[in-house]
Amino acid sequence: MAFHIRNPETDALARKVATLKGMGLTEAVHAALENELERTSHQPSLFEKSRKFAERLRATGRPELGKPADKDFIDSLYEDD
Repeated sequence: MAFHIRNPETDALARKVATLKGMGLTEAVHAALENELERTSHQPSLFEKSRKFAERLRATGRPELGKPADKDFIDSLYEDD
């Protein structure tokens, strides 16, 4: 199956990698794609990052220091200035 790189900068990068590694262009692109998949598959998902952030926030938060959300405070959120 044919594969054509239309972007000149991408083509140059692929050729540079192929030259540095002493392999063909197809092999270089294949290796780069495999490496990228390997790298990204071990990263946590956005959901996991968000969950960990929320856990850290809960662990370091101090809600007892906050003011109560009474009627006056809630009404102030809707006032036009």
